[in-house]
This record gives sequence, structure tokens and C-alpha cells, in this order.
Amino acid sequence: MSDEQDVSLWGRVCEGDEAALGALFDRHEARLFRHARRLLTSREDAKDAVAIAFFELWRKRESVRLVDGSPLPWLLNTVSNSARNLERSSRRYRALLARTPIAGDVAPPFAADETGVLAALRRLPAREQSVVVLTVLEGYPDRAAAETLGIPVGTVKSRLARAKAKLRDELATIEEVWT
Repeated sequence: MSDEQDVSLWGRVCEGDEAALGALFDRHEARLFRHARRLLTSREDAKDAVAIAFFELWRKRESVRLVDGSPLPWLLNTVSNSARNLERSSRRYRALLARTPIAGDVAPPFAADETGVLAALRRLPAREQSVVVLTVLEGYPDRAAAETLGIPVGTVKSRLARAKAKLRDELATIEEVWT
């Protein structure tokens, strides 16, 4: 399927064609799922993040910002936001379970390893994380990221520079621990 077909599908989605939304889902689901898996520890949460993004795409179809006629950058950003919300909810749930009295010798709930590159990415502020995901992980140019996020190109560049500096510092700390 070409980008022109993405434009055609999007036009049909805006007219309320649910089958066109299904075709967009089929086209982009795998890429969005891979993106969500990078951000989330649970496979089920990653599936949920993708589903939420498509529900939001349908709900907000009149105001979605396209880049070169494609909703993919908007979907990537929405998956990132959904992943953060799901991860935050999961953390709260685990904290609640940790405070709940446990009868007998039951192992505490499993928590994800919070070390490494992906954990460092998750700890970035949401605005910086969105820029890193779109420009570095997904390879969109700064202009496309700016359009998707609704911010100037200069803001994309400054957020990216701040995020890279934070990641570099955090990864240097991790490397010191390993050596």
C-alpha cells in the first residue's frame, strides 16, 4: 500500500468509513505494537495502547494532524501517551499491592527492571520522550515531528538536545555501575 492509498483511506475515515479505519489499522498496527513494546513491560498493555490510539484516531478524526497525508506520526505519539498512562496505572496498582497485607509466603508482585536504555527513555519527561520517539526511534524528520506535536521545529530540536543529554548522562551512570 502506498502513501497515496493512506491519503485515500484517511479521506474515507473522515467521512465515517469504519472499513477504512480497519484498513489503516491493518497497515500500521504492527509498527505501532513494536513501538508500544519498547515502552511497556507487558505485551497486553502494548496491545491496549495500540487499541486506545485507534479509538482516539476515530474519535478525534476531525482534528488529527497529518504529516504528508499520513496519520502514522499522530498514532505514534498517541501510543506513547497511552503507554505512559498504562505504565503509570500499573505502577500505582503494584504500589497498592505492595501495601496490602500478604498472607503466608507469597512472592511480591513482579516489577520490571528499571535499568537500561528503555527505562531511561521512560524516565524522560513526556514532551521530550515524544520528540525522541518520533525523530530517533521512528526516523521522522524534525519538521514532521513538529507538525505532529504542534510545536515549532526549533522546539523539537531543543527538546531533542535536552533528551539526548539526559540519556547520555543516565547511560554513563549505568555504564559505570556495569564496569
